[in-house]
Amino acid sequence: MNGSIHVENLADELLRAEQLRTPVEPLLQRFPDLTITQAYQIQMAAIDRRLQAGRRVVGKKIGLTSKAMQDALGVYEPDYGHLLDDMVVLNGQPIAADRMLQPRCEGEIAFLLKRDLTGPGVTIADVLAATEAVVPALEIIDSRIADWKIKLQDTVADNASSAFVVLGNTLTPPHGLDLRLTGMVMEKNGRVIATGAGAAVLGHPAAAVAWLANKLNEFDVYLRGGEVILSGSLAAASPLSAGDCFRAEFDRLGSVSVCFV
Repeated sequence: MNGSIHVENLADELLRAEQLRTPVEPLLQRFPDLTITQAYQIQMAAIDRRLQAGRRVVGKKIGLTSKAMQDALGVYEPDYGHLLDDMVVLNGQPIAADRMLQPRCEGEIAFLLKRDLTGPGVTIADVLAATEAVVPALEIIDSRIADWKIKLQDTVADNASSAFVVLGNTLTPPHGLDLRLTGMVMEKNGRVIATGAGAAVLGHPAAAVAWLANKLNEFDVYLRGGEVILSGSLAAASPLSAGDCFRAEFDRLGSVSVCFV
C-alpha cells in the first residue's frame, strides 16, 4: 500500500466495473503514486477473488509486445495477465457483445506448453522445446478503464485488459517453423482489415514467452505445462460490436473465427 492506495479495494472496484459493465476513471490519474508492482498486486487480488469463486488459471497473456504500443504508453517492456477457464471460447462459438464494455479483437499465435518454463535465463530455444503446439488465436481485449485512457499501471491492474480468447482447432508442432515469418490475414465481416507476421511480436513470438517466463521469476511464479500462452498481437486491435464476425488465417497454422451477437 502507498498512501491512499488500497490494493484490495481497487481490485474490487475493477471487478465491479466488469460485472456492471460500467467503466471507472483511470487509476493512475487518481493515484499518481501507483507503482507497477502495486498494479500487479491489484491484478493478483482480483484473480484470487475469481479463484475463490471456483475459476481456474489456464494460461497467461502477454500484452504491449509492439514497439508502437510501448511508445504510446511510455514503457520499455511488455505486460502480462492471467487467462481463466471461463475466458476460453471454442472456435466459431459466438460471444455476446454486451458482456463487455469497449471490446476489441486481435490476432495472435498461442503456445500450448508441454512442460514447465522457469526463469531466469529462458531463451527462444527453451520456449520452442517446451511447446507442444502453436495455435491460431483471437484475443478479445476489453478495458474497464473509461475510454481506453490507460497507462501501464491501469492495464496491468486490469488483468492486462483481457476478456476472452478464441482458440483455433489446429495444433501445429513448432519444429521446422520460423514463427517470425508466419503471416496472418485478419478479416472483419469478410473484408481484410489487417495483415501481420510473427516478427511483429518482439521480433519472434517465442521471445515474448521467454520474456514472460523470466519476468515471472521475479514473483516466484513459473509457466506450467498444459498452460496456453498468448504471445501478443500481430496487428492493431479492431473495435467490435454485435453483428461483427472476425476470421484470422495464419500461414501453415490454420484459421480461427468468432462472431459477436
